[in-house]
Amino acid sequence: MTTPLHGGPGYLLQGLRLLNHPRIRWFVLGPILINLVLFVLLTWFAIDQFSSLLIWMTDKIPSWLSFIAWLFWIFFGGFLLLIYGYSFAIIGNILASPFYGPLAERVEELLTGNEHTSTKTAKQTLALAGRSITREFIKLGYFLPRIIGVLILTLILSFIPVLNLLGPAIAFFWGAWSLALQYIDYPADNNQTDFRELRKQLREKRLISISFGGSVLIATTIPILNLFTMPASVIGATVFWLERMPMNRGTKN
Repeated sequence: MTTPLHGGPGYLLQGLRLLNHPRIRWFVLGPILINLVLFVLLTWFAIDQFSSLLIWMTDKIPSWLSFIAWLFWIFFGGFLLLIYGYSFAIIGNILASPFYGPLAERVEELLTGNEHTSTKTAKQTLALAGRSITREFIKLGYFLPRIIGVLILTLILSFIPVLNLLGPAIAFFWGAWSLALQYIDYPADNNQTDFRELRKQLREKRLISISFGGSVLIATTIPILNLFTMPASVIGATVFWLERMPMNRGTKN
């Protein structure tokens, strides 16, 4: 890589720019079709539940704070959007995970000019896809207990005036961190870096990692754009890997 280092949102933008590259576009078609079906189902459910959830949350506002009720509506509305976007990302990643390992590998070949893996057989490609699915469950083992912990903490804070404003912030930073891990793990797995080691390395780059993951999380809350966000995030994460973690390059067989 000879390109300058990107900022966090820059990696996602780079991913969006490369989506239609001739050597990549066929690898993103499957995920986009999966995301389209998920978008219709999840958006229908979110619209159906959004109003009642928002009313329930704002009912917890004490009368003496009613003069700033509009501020709580903004925070709680943003919080529900984060839940929508995060749910979209997590479910979509599980369903489309067989595509993302091969996509990250093809992006790495394109950006480095190293095409020694481009002649993979169908059997090898399927094996890579299967490994990506297995890796998803390893990540879920890390994510799920922490998601539950964040939800419980957020629920407790929702009953405490003023402190309940911390809930959306906690949820956002957790979502940003976990999505950075989620997507950067695809090139990490291709380069034989295990998930524990990846977490250790990204903790040393926490600010830029959260910046990248935060931009992904925000993009997943925007209808239509979220159809393309996940494959674009895999591409952007691969750029992140090549630029920010050069000590891991060249380790794969």
